[in-house]
Amino acid sequence: MKKSETPLPDLLSDLKGFLDEKADFYNNHDFIENDPVRIPHRFSLKQDIEIAGFLTATISWGNRKSIIHDAEKMMRFLEDSPFDFIRNVSLKELKILENKSIHRTFNGEDFTEFILNLKRIYSENESLEQLFLVHRNEENFYHSLERFRSAFLGSKQHRSHKHVSSTYKNSSAKRLMMFLRWMVRKDKKGVDFGIWENIDQRLLSVPLDVHTGNISRKLGLIQRKQNDWKTVLEMDSVLRVYDAEDPSKYDFALFGLGVSGDF
Repeated sequence: MKKSETPLPDLLSDLKGFLDEKADFYNNHDFIENDPVRIPHRFSLKQDIEIAGFLTATISWGNRKSIIHDAEKMMRFLEDSPFDFIRNVSLKELKILENKSIHRTFNGEDFTEFILNLKRIYSENESLEQLFLVHRNEENFYHSLERFRSAFLGSKQHRSHKHVSSTYKNSSAKRLMMFLRWMVRKDKKGVDFGIWENIDQRLLSVPLDVHTGNISRKLGLIQRKQNDWKTVLEMDSVLRVYDAEDPSKYDFALFGLGVSGDF
């Protein structure tokens, strides 16, 4: 322990040990096979990983098998070369997506708009990372995610806007936080990519959804009943004490315990 650190009370220390053990247990290569993160793992080019990861994260609600199935459907449409496809696609080629079902309420019209937005973004930026940068005086992604939302969606009003969460409306932004974890977090376990160099993983939060929220309440990590941004901050206040350098690693513990039924 560093001299500047304050020892945790025994109960909190025991909980930290339990969560550290579970995070290590679930955070391994076997996790990839049944998780949506398997989709971007099909690629090696940075921009392919970003696009596949972002689109997969966008539809990541509901049954994981269904998410993976529908994300694979999107990759097939992108000819399994997302960056090249998006850079060169024409409006005429996208007409086929009209009236198509992609994933639940995310339909062909939404997918078309996302493709066009990505085409515009990559014409101006080498990487999506530039749109998520955190300013020096910011301690989390509250403002960063809203800046991304504005830049990605642009000024045009479209039904697809509902698929990009707004922290300014108190959303937990679970899917965007999951995408950030994939792109930013660096370790040697092989699940997360860690391909973004200009965002500090210390600023990451656990993607808050039904599984992580319910398990966190059972463990006493959070008290709020809603899965919203205020609860993300409440969880941060504990998990950043447990591991200030890598707080989002606890996503593996909380999510793993939730979906496995081990808790």
